[in-house]
Amino acid sequence: MSSQVRLRLLPSARCLFDEPVQVKVAGLRSRQVVTMRARSMDERGEAFSSSATYRADGSGEIDLDRDPSLRGSYVGVEPMGLLWSLKADSLHKYFYKNKALSPHVVKFSVHEEEDAEEGRMLAEATNERVLIGEGVSRRRIKEGNFQGVLFTPPGEGPFPAVLDLCTFMSEKRACLLANKGFVVLAVAVYIDKPDNNKEMYLDHFEEAVDFLRRQPKVGSKGVGVVSRSKGADIALSLASFVSGVEATVWINGCSANVAVPLFYKNRQILSPLLFDFSKVIPTESGASNIRYGMHNPLAEENRGSLVPIEQAKGRFLFVASDDDLNWDSKGYMEEMVERLKHHGKKNFDCVSYPRAGHLLEPPYGPYCPSALHGLLSFPVVWGGEPKVHAEAEVHLWKKIQEFFRTHLSCDAAQTKAKL
Repeated sequence: MSSQVRLRLLPSARCLFDEPVQVKVAGLRSRQVVTMRARSMDERGEAFSSSATYRADGSGEIDLDRDPSLRGSYVGVEPMGLLWSLKADSLHKYFYKNKALSPHVVKFSVHEEEDAEEGRMLAEATNERVLIGEGVSRRRIKEGNFQGVLFTPPGEGPFPAVLDLCTFMSEKRACLLANKGFVVLAVAVYIDKPDNNKEMYLDHFEEAVDFLRRQPKVGSKGVGVVSRSKGADIALSLASFVSGVEATVWINGCSANVAVPLFYKNRQILSPLLFDFSKVIPTESGASNIRYGMHNPLAEENRGSLVPIEQAKGRFLFVASDDDLNWDSKGYMEEMVERLKHHGKKNFDCVSYPRAGHLLEPPYGPYCPSALHGLLSFPVVWGGEPKVHAEAEVHLWKKIQEFFRTHLSCDAAQTKAKL
């Protein structure tokens, strides 16, 4: 490495996962062209990498907040481009970073620009992207018919409460929300292999809602629910059938109950909307486009699967990516909005993201173009353009927090009464 070249990560090399860092290089020759690289490994040992070529200014400095990438994993001024463009070395890999206690470690490096794959390393720095903030507590919960992980912010509160319904268990979003001052319980829709789930019981998720409401630091009258994909239709069902759900964030989901029948209080309340494998469209990458694979929920024979959101008393935030290739989220959102308007309801906000894909997550993680589908036995394309998708994640993350803060008001007196 060159002793005079310095790579700095500001304001600190250690930060929260959802916080940006400023990447700066100094000590280069005037107008020197170099390659910036980033490398990381996920929880399954899969390697991810990105690179971009930059030209130093007259003082031999590069600032990713200011300077454009000339070529590589992205082009133009992209301060966090090396992070969102991290790509697996093999096809169809999702970046697994679901456990809260270990940080997302990214190694940044500066290399001499050569025709070869990688020139001599001039400088390097390690970015520790922490999921769990200082003072946030993490506790595994197994009670009654549900299990999950509870994250509680430091301090006495009162705090608003949020149920994070993940399709498959992940602590990432729940933990990052807890850093922002929410008591968050992460609960997976599928705790067993999906094939072993012949039916689902809304009562189990209601138990999770009730558990959250009983927590001593919780001050909100009801709870919020955040969800995506299959978790989103369970969230709609909670909002429609269960009391105490005040604010629901539905991200790239369906307006109907998908895949298996849903039961509540010993009776079936929703029939399943099924998948039509004949509508799967193969792509050159080997992953399939399944956007139009679900049967039509508005067809007469499928109306028993539609979640009756018109009877919900809380607020909705509907979020749809126009280029979601997992299913027609934008179409489902428009159908729900029309239905609520038809019933004279105004209890919803809508956000749509043109050219974003299915996997809208907390910001600054790697964009995932395709991966093995958790409920199907083959890889699928998720849709979206990487840069636009990354921008949508930054915008949505702020929007979710604002929505919950607005609609989950806290009552300090109520918290004291619980204590």
